[in-house]
Amino acid sequence: MSAAQLSLFNTLTRRVEPLVPLAPPRVTFYTCGPTVWNFAHIGNFRTFLFEDLLRRWLEHSGYDVFHIMNLTDVDDRTIRAAREARKRLVDHTAPFTKAFFEDRDYLRIKPAHVYTAATDYMPQMIALVSKLLERGVAYKGEDGSVYFAIAKFPTYGRLSQLDKREIRVGARVASDEYAKGDPSDFALWKKADAEDEAVGAVWDAPFGRGRPGWHLECSAMSLDEIRKCCGVQTLDIHAGGIDLIFPHHENEIAQSEGATGETFTRHWVHGEFLNVRGTKMSKRYGNTLTARDLRDQRVDAAAVRLLFLQTHYRQPVDFNDDALVAAGEGVRRLAEFQGRLAGARSGSGADTISGLAEQVRADVAAALNDDLNAPQAIAKLFDFVRAANRELDKGAGGAASALAAMTEIAGRLFDVFPTPRKSDADLERWIAERVAARNQARKSKDFKAADAIRAELSAKGVEIEDTPQGTKWRLR
Repeated sequence: MSAAQLSLFNTLTRRVEPLVPLAPPRVTFYTCGPTVWNFAHIGNFRTFLFEDLLRRWLEHSGYDVFHIMNLTDVDDRTIRAAREARKRLVDHTAPFTKAFFEDRDYLRIKPAHVYTAATDYMPQMIALVSKLLERGVAYKGEDGSVYFAIAKFPTYGRLSQLDKREIRVGARVASDEYAKGDPSDFALWKKADAEDEAVGAVWDAPFGRGRPGWHLECSAMSLDEIRKCCGVQTLDIHAGGIDLIFPHHENEIAQSEGATGETFTRHWVHGEFLNVRGTKMSKRYGNTLTARDLRDQRVDAAAVRLLFLQTHYRQPVDFNDDALVAAGEGVRRLAEFQGRLAGARSGSGADTISGLAEQVRADVAAALNDDLNAPQAIAKLFDFVRAANRELDKGAGGAASALAAMTEIAGRLFDVFPTPRKSDADLERWIAERVAARNQARKSKDFKAADAIRAELSAKGVEIEDTPQGTKWRLR
């Protein structure tokens, strides 16, 4: 599947633009990772999964990607959560960091080349604040904290397109997360308070004992890593959710460019929100769902991946039971077709399938190069499955070429084949008992009970089939 020019929507310009790396084929790629104060929710992973597709497509297209993802293990939320748990900061965040990596692997997200935990980069953060103070774009406030002076950065607001008249010169905001559209001087370094000291979230610096502001962390870590990797001070791609555009990414631009004098990021890419059953996910609505919840419910990661791929990354996606079931059915169809191809003998008819395989490669490439249009690519993949199945029914040849295309697209690129299920003795005994109970219910013509048992088995990922030789089962 050869790729032509990839174009992506650039939040900075509000246009779909060709991706032009600073030093091709190298692409430096920074993604905002989780704040490890709790388990990451499925909305976070919607963003991480679209970024996973972007990385896979870049690599498939021949780019040498250097992927950095941060782990926010010190900020207002982590400190507050540690205090409420009566733990040291590091003791509170460590289990959630471990859980994030487990959830990442469950959802088959490719590991970043570097994970930057904020607490490991204090020297770099202190150096960045010192640089901003030296350049006169930061100052120490009366409260002992260090702030960025946005009035000294004339282009502030261009990413989020803030109305410059709304900027309140001299006003300060110390909170990591503040009101949308409240452009004020933001905290780079926060003077330590009793709560910070209590959980061990404090570091000594020339400008005072304290800890970094959330926004500072990403700038210091990304700039440090791309300098070490590639000797540059400009990222090719910076990605994240749309909720990070302001203030987080706006502030990243200001403090990074304020220190280096160079463009911080050439291409900004942002993904839309995820809704659960039609409502934006939040604790307020009681619909917070984590990747861990899905894993505990034995939801196949392939179904989650396919569900998200069927909506463009710049459109909201609705996560509901019906959509998940439909995605699971799509995963099953792909696996059945892959199995048919693997077992197919050389057809006696004309080799019409090889042409279909080349066409689906071209169609998928065209879709993904057009602002990562995964829904269009997925639609073309299922068109290919239907067309190739028809040709196989006619005895056509070319199954090997179709198998190669499926492995390449549905396998390595989209990674939506079913997860192999591990069986164990206890599970097998339980399944045998439930199948026997269902058979007895059918003999007694208690079809309601039989259907209930089938549903119970299905909920555990067990598919059953009634055959002349008896009831057979398999794990999805």
